[in-house]
Amino acid sequence: MQASLSAGMVIVGAGHCGGRAAQALREAGWAGPIHLVGMEHHAPYERPPLSKELLTGEKTAEDCQLRSVQTMIDDDIHLHTQRVSSIDTVAHCIALANGEVLPYYRLLLATGGGARCLDIPGAELPEVLTLRTVDDALLLAQRLGEGRRLLVIGGGFIGLEVAASARRTGMAVTLLEGASRLLGRTVPADVAASVHALHQARGVDVRLDMLPTAIAPHSPCGVRVHLRDGSHIDTDTVIVGIGMKPATELARAAGLAVAQGILVDAHLRTSAPDVFAAGDVAEFPGPLSGQPMRQETWFNAETQARVAARNMLCDQTDVMERVQQAPWFWSDQYDHQLQVCGEPALGTHTVKRELGEGMHITFHLDEQNRAVGMSAWGVTQKCLKDFKLARMLVERRVHAHPEELRDPAVKLKALVSGMAVAT
Repeated sequence: MQASLSAGMVIVGAGHCGGRAAQALREAGWAGPIHLVGMEHHAPYERPPLSKELLTGEKTAEDCQLRSVQTMIDDDIHLHTQRVSSIDTVAHCIALANGEVLPYYRLLLATGGGARCLDIPGAELPEVLTLRTVDDALLLAQRLGEGRRLLVIGGGFIGLEVAASARRTGMAVTLLEGASRLLGRTVPADVAASVHALHQARGVDVRLDMLPTAIAPHSPCGVRVHLRDGSHIDTDTVIVGIGMKPATELARAAGLAVAQGILVDAHLRTSAPDVFAAGDVAEFPGPLSGQPMRQETWFNAETQARVAARNMLCDQTDVMERVQQAPWFWSDQYDHQLQVCGEPALGTHTVKRELGEGMHITFHLDEQNRAVGMSAWGVTQKCLKDFKLARMLVERRVHAHPEELRDPAVKLKALVSGMAVAT
């Protein structure tokens, strides 16, 4: 059964991806109803400031909004602050917890996910926080400040960004990472080493191969965190940054194909007719490898929202748009930035281009010396031009001689244009 056009477009998940998809539907000419369903009492917002400017007071929650509430009202986008209890892919409708039923012409699942929590005694204490939502960030911001202590558990991007923000407010910061290095799943070892060195230089006590085993209240305030080596750390606040869990429960209950995320094809279609998925929750074919991947990034939410919206407007005879943008993300820490583009795991060898002052770009090349990925690190104000050109090399799948990539005398702009000449 297919619902009529009057049923409208329904988007489950009112975060960045869902909010942008609703906007894109209107921009693409959809004049029918748009229902945006989410659990948070906030208009759709961007996540990058949550671990940085929102914590340091440089931005407010309103500053993080994708668009103003009035703009959404003007676009006639209906925002429902409700939990979705079920999806009926045969009847083409969703049921809300308040009993309301919303029929859909096309449905987009942009449900994102939730922060992973510790599974140890004391993890439920009020001093132990996670960071996923605006409200999480506002609560954490109240606990930051000069003379206070913060323990960060997790050496991934969220943990490192929070550590940098906390140091900027004058806090004493300790960071625990269970692996032998930081950022073990996302960047090469040399980039991780540079990140580690910067945090140590800025006063963060970084401890590798270390995990907490229990947390207990400790007078006069704060908690005592017991570690697996028998030692302990006394702190005022614990922030847990050990990743997120995709919100796939609704999709799984509705009979959709689910693996690490909701499985979609290159057009973001799920296994059910007229149901799409995008953003953090979607597991899609990598643009270079074709292998299933999931991306928890601003760029992925932004680009897939627009692709999904345009494809939701396609009839059976239309040619749908493919997800073809090279994956890309960045992380701002202090006055430095880290960028990764493409699918570095596809590389068979790497070439490192030194930019001076500890800044560098690592190119990941395949057997034909095609740039399939890049990982870069440097002072933000000094390296963004080089990073942008390196990203273009990956996006265009440029073939380049390793020595040209390594040699700073060969301009990256020339490599992008296919006219590499040493200067």
